[in-house]
Amino acid sequence: MRTPPNERVASDISDGTSARTPRSEPERRCILSGEHGSRDALIRLAISPDGLVLPDVFARAPGRGAWLGVNRAELEAAMAKGKLKGALARAYARSHGGAPLTVPEDLPQRIEDALRKALLDRLGLEMRAGHLILGSDRIAEHARGGALELLLHAADASEDGSKKLDQAWRVGREMEGSGERGIRLPLDRNALSVALGRDNVVHLGVGSFKAAERVEQALSRLLHFAGASADAPDTGGTSDRPVGETI
Repeated sequence: MRTPPNERVASDISDGTSARTPRSEPERRCILSGEHGSRDALIRLAISPDGLVLPDVFARAPGRGAWLGVNRAELEAAMAKGKLKGALARAYARSHGGAPLTVPEDLPQRIEDALRKALLDRLGLEMRAGHLILGSDRIAEHARGGALELLLHAADASEDGSKKLDQAWRVGREMEGSGERGIRLPLDRNALSVALGRDNVVHLGVGSFKAAERVEQALSRLLHFAGASADAPDTGGTSDRPVGETI
């Protein structure tokens, strides 16, 4: 899997644009960093009628929003210094009805929880569409045959079980000796089992190219916000494929 796009990006109240965004997608500017980028990797903040600032990870809430491209540690630092509230006040100055803005103290956790749920929901959708492969034997068979686009392991998967599937994954991709591995998710087997409606989901494969793109995008947003290191182990996978379109 390619390193998640760590561009820090921007408020849709901004009128700035940049040529860096592919396919002429609209850009947003991060209200904290001031940097521009595609909305694919952004987190939108929406405001409720009573002034409560909440994450809107699918950018579907009505009204104008403000955008964040920073990771959790950077957001927490900005909140501690009062920078987030000031940036939000400026961003909403001309679009909000005047109710005082309230930034919940647990906003970073709310954002991470929302991104985690978005990833689990995406996996559930791909499961119902028949794009996921479960069971170590089936995954290994598909991996060795080169019919696997993405290999994922639960956070609490055993090292031995993961290594066996990683080896099959490399064989199928003709990358033996490369050290490439499947992705260790920030989700344990219990969370995966509940999301997919199956017992003891420890490993899973994605057989569809487009489905793998969609899963990678949801995962990239979560990993970026959580501040996952780009050179951390278990970041193998579809390194030659760009992260997919916005879901």
